[in-house]
Amino acid sequence: MKLKLIFLSLLFTTAVFSQKPEAFDVGEWFKFRIHYGLVNAGYAELELKEANRSGKKVFYAVGHGYTVGMSRFFFKVDDHYQSQFDKETTKPYQYLRKIDEGGYTKDQEGFFSQEKNTVLVKDYKHKTEKTFNVTENVQDIVSSFYYLRNHPNIDKLKVGESIMIDMFFDDEIYKFKLKYVGKEKLRTKFGKVNTMIFKPIVQSGRVFKEEESLTVWVSDDENKVPLRIKADLAVGSLKADLDAFKGLKNPFMVISK
Repeated sequence: MKLKLIFLSLLFTTAVFSQKPEAFDVGEWFKFRIHYGLVNAGYAELELKEANRSGKKVFYAVGHGYTVGMSRFFFKVDDHYQSQFDKETTKPYQYLRKIDEGGYTKDQEGFFSQEKNTVLVKDYKHKTEKTFNVTENVQDIVSSFYYLRNHPNIDKLKVGESIMIDMFFDDEIYKFKLKYVGKEKLRTKFGKVNTMIFKPIVQSGRVFKEEESLTVWVSDDENKVPLRIKADLAVGSLKADLDAFKGLKNPFMVISK
C-alpha cells in the first residue's frame, strides 16, 4: 500500500508546476528512486513521446513504476500508465492504466470525448464498458502532471495559497488540491537546486498521519522538474528522488555542486 501511494504520488502529486508551453517537450524522460533511507524500494520512470491521432500530432506520455530487490519479494509492484493529450490545451484524449500491486490487478483504458464531456472506460479485466460524465477541464492521472507544469498561476502563488484541478481516477472525479508552502535550496545528486515546495492535500487516517503528509520539491525554473517527494506515513517515511533525466526543454539550473 505504501509503495502504491508513492507511485501514484509520482504521477499526480508531483503534478505541480508552471503554464508556459516551453516547460516540456517530446523526448523528456525522468527516473525516480523510491527508498527508505539508503534502501532502494523501487523506481518510477516517465517519458514524453509523440503520437498521431487522425493526422494530428499529440503528446504521448508513458509511465512505469516497479519494485526491486527485497521490496519486490514482499510486495511486487509493476504499474504501467499511458496518456495521450493535446499539445495546445493538454486536454486528454485517451489513457491506459495497467497495474499489478501485490496481486491486485487492474487493466483499463479510457477514451475522452471533449465535445460531450464524457469518458468511455473499457475494463479489460472484467470485460465491461461504462461511460462517465466529466467536467470540461478534467485531466487523467498522467496528463495532470503536464497540465500543472503549464498552469498559469503556479509562479504567482503566495505561501498558503492552493491550486485545485479535476482529475478522473478510479471511475470518479477527484478534486486534487495542491498548497504552496515556500522555497528552499535542495541538495540533490546533481547539486544544490532552488526549489518550490508544495503539499498535496491527502486524506488522513490509516496510511498518512495527516492531510499534509506529502511534500513535493520542484525546481524553481522553467522546467518545473519534480526533484523529491516525501511521504510521512503512519509508520516511518518514504522518499522518491529524481535519479536521472534527459531531454529537458530548458537548462536545468544547478546553483552549485
